Amino acid sequence: MSLEQKVMTAMKEAMKAKDTNALTSLRAVKSAILLAQTESGAKEELTEDQELKLLQKQVKQRKDSAAIFIEQGRDDLAEPELAQAKVIEQFLPEQLSEAEIEKIVVDIIAKTGAEGMKDMGKVMGMANAALTGKADGKTISTIVKSKLS
Repeated sequence: MSLEQKVMTAMKEAMKAKDTNALTSLRAVKSAILLAQTESGAKEELTEDQELKLLQKQVKQRKDSAAIFIEQGRDDLAEPELAQAKVIEQFLPEQLSEAEIEKIVVDIIAKTGAEGMKDMGKVMGMANAALTGKADGKTISTIVKSKLS
């Protein structure tokens, strides 16, 4: 079952349950899927990798917005953003812990023979490919920086 079908099924359930928060989140995901499909010209199915990146982007946008709202003392606006992020995260695979990410990053550094910050791009490219959908880029970047410095 494709992401689009899963989202549509969840939208129907949200409509029946009158869950406006979930419905808003799912409509945003559906919209992003349709935009991604039409960007390439023909209406084609997205690959699983593209779907994961799209979902991660949606979650990141909401978390970033919530962080800004919290920083400005607007918890009333941050709560719906975090709730929407939670709804979208249910379509992502299980996220890895920092210890698991660190172990993978150390393995990549050992394979590439990276020695310092000059090799960060090489390590980040491989780490992002290996951890697609399982960890966010900010966490990966932080761990890579700490290991290479």
